[in-house]
Amino acid sequence: MRTYILKRLLLMIPTLVAITLITYVIMRLAPGDPTRSSLFVGADAGTLSAEKRETEVARLLREKYYLDVNPVGGYFLWLRDVVWYGDFGTSITYARGRPVVGLFLERMPVTITLNVISLLVMYLVAVPLGVWSAVKRNQIRERAATVIVFMLWSLPVIWVGPMLQTLFARALGWLPVVGIEPESTYALGRSTWTVMAKTASYYVMPVLCLTYASFAGLSRYMRTGMLEVLRLDYVRTARAKGLAGRVVLFKHAMRNALIPIVTMMAGLLPGMIAGSVIVEYIFSIPGMGQLALSALYSRDYPMLMFSISLGTVLMLVGILISDLMYALVDPRITYD
Repeated sequence: MRTYILKRLLLMIPTLVAITLITYVIMRLAPGDPTRSSLFVGADAGTLSAEKRETEVARLLREKYYLDVNPVGGYFLWLRDVVWYGDFGTSITYARGRPVVGLFLERMPVTITLNVISLLVMYLVAVPLGVWSAVKRNQIRERAATVIVFMLWSLPVIWVGPMLQTLFARALGWLPVVGIEPESTYALGRSTWTVMAKTASYYVMPVLCLTYASFAGLSRYMRTGMLEVLRLDYVRTARAKGLAGRVVLFKHAMRNALIPIVTMMAGLLPGMIAGSVIVEYIFSIPGMGQLALSALYSRDYPMLMFSISLGTVLMLVGILISDLMYALVDPRITYD
């Protein structure tokens, strides 16, 4: 297995380079110039006239961020800084001059917490729902559940988020409208359970927006896998031996039916982080998604490149982990 893992890790390098190169070139070819933004050009007051000062600052920034060379050359200069110096650069427009790694590290705990909770909720709902749908196949309740989850799947999060805010926050007043944690959580006299409940209320709507659309896909994959496994000879043999239905279902059938679900795990976490851009924008959550969206609006190339590089690494690592988990789900699979 060590040899297999080493080969996969080495194959990640050209894949990562190819993805980041294409992304960088596309960004550079898009119209617009972040160095002409008045957000930072007007910040350096000096003895030069306003026009000359703007031109001089823009020229220095273009040199600093390799915007004065062609896109391919600029990419390899950026790659040299990353590989040789471990430097992803500093922000051009957002928090001017601060290292982009530090900016993302500040926001990372919020995004990771939100996505890990969403991932757990997603599987805790979708996997049992898929097993139940396989056992109760073609019954009225199962068909009704299928219609409901596919209706949820068809709803865009950009519409669902404001609707949840309107209903549960503004109309009913049950949940906070925006944010991820209360401002006065640790006020004097509040118990720990009250603090936890108040904090959890901020996660309800964002987590729901990140998970509802995945219930349909995951549950249907689980249902299909269970139906295929339940027809196999060893399952019929287990039933013929007189084993209880739950033992046959959860001990013998469910493990092999999880293979399609394990496959989907490769893209779920990176996909959720990408999807959290919209959710963090709707609920004003100070996470990596909101930071990446701000960088996109302002054409902050260093921040965008770090964001895309991070997403690519997560995707490649997720694929590797899902491949390694095959052997845990199905002992017949080896990597020799």
